Amino acid sequence: MSPRAPLPARILIPVANPGTAEELIRLGAAMLDPRSGELSALGIVEVPEGMPLSEGATRARHARRLLQKVLDYAPAGTAIHPIVRIGRHAAEGITEAAAEQESDLIIFGWGGKSPASSDGRNGGPTVFSPTIDEVVRESPCDIAVVKQRGSREIKRVLVPVRGGPHAELAMRFADAIATYHGATVVVLHLVPAGITMAVRAQAERALTTFIKQHLKGKGEAVLREAPNVRNAILREAEKADLVVMGSSAAPGGDSADSYLFGALPEAIAARAKPTVVVVKTRENIGGTTFDALATRAETLAAADRAAEEARAVPARVERWFGESNFHHAEFGDLRRLVQLKEKQGVTVSLVLPTLDEEETIGPIVRRAMREMVGRVPLLDEVLVIDSASTDRTREIAEAEGARVVQHPDILSRYGSFGGKGEALWKSLYETTGDIVVW
Repeated sequence: MSPRAPLPARILIPVANPGTAEELIRLGAAMLDPRSGELSALGIVEVPEGMPLSEGATRARHARRLLQKVLDYAPAGTAIHPIVRIGRHAAEGITEAAAEQESDLIIFGWGGKSPASSDGRNGGPTVFSPTIDEVVRESPCDIAVVKQRGSREIKRVLVPVRGGPHAELAMRFADAIATYHGATVVVLHLVPAGITMAVRAQAERALTTFIKQHLKGKGEAVLREAPNVRNAILREAEKADLVVMGSSAAPGGDSADSYLFGALPEAIAARAKPTVVVVKTRENIGGTTFDALATRAETLAAADRAAEEARAVPARVERWFGESNFHHAEFGDLRRLVQLKEKQGVTVSLVLPTLDEEETIGPIVRRAMREMVGRVPLLDEVLVIDSASTDRTREIAEAEGARVVQHPDILSRYGSFGGKGEALWKSLYETTGDIVVW
């Protein structure tokens, strides 16, 4: 989908309830191509199996009379004409009419979940309604489902975006509606809480670029950190007069039959206070679409991937911390440790950093040499790395059997800084063990 794709020239609006058709027709008029667009108000007459379709003639005449009243809802200058179709199932009639009219967009009104939530024909659970779901599965053209909350003056249109073709379609329609009403489009992008400044800056740049590419009218960029995406969108929706959002892309393992709009748009449509328009392109959009977008710099998908990766770092660190912390009791069986060492064929060096510790170094080295070199041969080397002690630390350690090295003498060409921190990393140049214990 190109950033400046044209608005639909032919929009089909199935009218199930003339009492709620006015808002749908006004939205359709705002989304039409202003140069050559026209609306079609569609009435469907269902005739049960086993009865001739001609039995629907009387009801078809009644449907045409109702549609004539609906035509009055069209704003001045908007071309609109009525269509009545007789068929066995409403979804088939809508799909056939869309094909005959070469419709670019179908706008459905949705009254909310019905108590019976299963699709009588397919046997599975419904998303919006059996009719809407079946038409969406056929994907004859782009689809918009409108959860109506009553008409009101439109001054602020909220568009939550993640990027991708469905979001681009939502931006295109929101821009058209806002331009028609002189409103502002608020483009909302949510990122995980606690991201770094660099990741946030990347998301801000990507959002700015996305808006420049897909918005012609007045726009406002809003970037929010949110632990709960649904709740954050619902909060922002309270400040809007209309919400327009794209469907979620189907996860890799989900088919188009089982994944129509996505749980998030469906939840927003069901719970938001203002009218919500959920749009879906006729294209089959899957996770690979976002994988491709994520490889391009300055896209929202790339910013989302960076945010997810940044959010994963603390989790990895915490997991490592939890998995790599041990209680000393786990190492209480020294002979078992020796067996493991010999089985692995490794050697172990113990490094003791010192600075003026003549009062304590003797007993420590003595015990290490006696218990873990002599009695249980766990250690292969005991190294005392000294930071230029001014007392008898070095002499005492050597007398107890440890090898003593002055850390300023190690890599002396690079200079030296006092303290045990430098002594520890320099000790790696002096030890011989495969495992170094500080």
